[in-house]
Amino acid sequence: MKEVVVLSGKGGTGKTTIVGSLAALAERKVLADCDVDAADLHLLLSPLEKEKNEFWCGQVAHIDADKCNECAVCQELCRFGAINNFRVDAVSCEGCGFCSRICPAEAITMRDNMAGYWFISDTSYGPLVHARLGIAQENSGKLVAEVRRRARQIAEEQGLDYIISDGPPGIGCPVISSLSGAALALLVTEPSLAGLHDLGRVLGLCHHFGIPAMVCINKYDLNEENTREIECECAGQGVAVVGRVPFDNVVTESIVQGVPLVEYSDGSITREIQRMWHTLSMV
Repeated sequence: MKEVVVLSGKGGTGKTTIVGSLAALAERKVLADCDVDAADLHLLLSPLEKEKNEFWCGQVAHIDADKCNECAVCQELCRFGAINNFRVDAVSCEGCGFCSRICPAEAITMRDNMAGYWFISDTSYGPLVHARLGIAQENSGKLVAEVRRRARQIAEEQGLDYIISDGPPGIGCPVISSLSGAALALLVTEPSLAGLHDLGRVLGLCHHFGIPAMVCINKYDLNEENTREIECECAGQGVAVVGRVPFDNVVTESIVQGVPLVEYSDGSITREIQRMWHTLSMV
């Protein structure tokens, strides 16, 4: 099987819209939404939930009121201000465990933290593995790895040809977790200075991990000068630009209707995405 992960150096480039269209075009695939901090692929694919699993990661301090003598040592020494009135604020607690070590009454213990959920769902376009991270939870790299592991397991069990992953923006831990071991990265950018700058960062990440990368310039006709600059930058690094998607209000209309773009419209923008998928599938 081939795993294609769709990334963007910054948010708002249209990455999920592209993934939704690839989901409709590709055959024999499993879909994975690895943008667990702000998962939204399910809004386009209308999944039917089959399986819900808890995701446990990290620890949170807990004060035993029966043992606590209210000496306030933990409150004074907690760097994160997570202990007030001898109670732990789970959102502020970083799980470092320092308070449990310095408590003279041994009233503080560390408890495992339930950080979110991951799901397996059915869609009209194939199985979807996705997740929801809890409020103020930051261990999303590990959750991304779990989503990818389960997607690969489904692909192997069902003999599927592709894993198509909607990755998170940026270059941090969740992106690295989404990218490592993938067969191909499709980088979606836009013709802005921020888009050009952040594309360079995520391209550097792909090169570092040895992952082949291709680029799609979304809304390319909003600033064709910046588009040419992006194309020159990609040519200088030996990276192919496989898609130049024009701006079209039909994209917004398809999102409002909750339908992948290529199924909502048969115009030039759809033909360009179809051509891009054909190129990607030949790699």
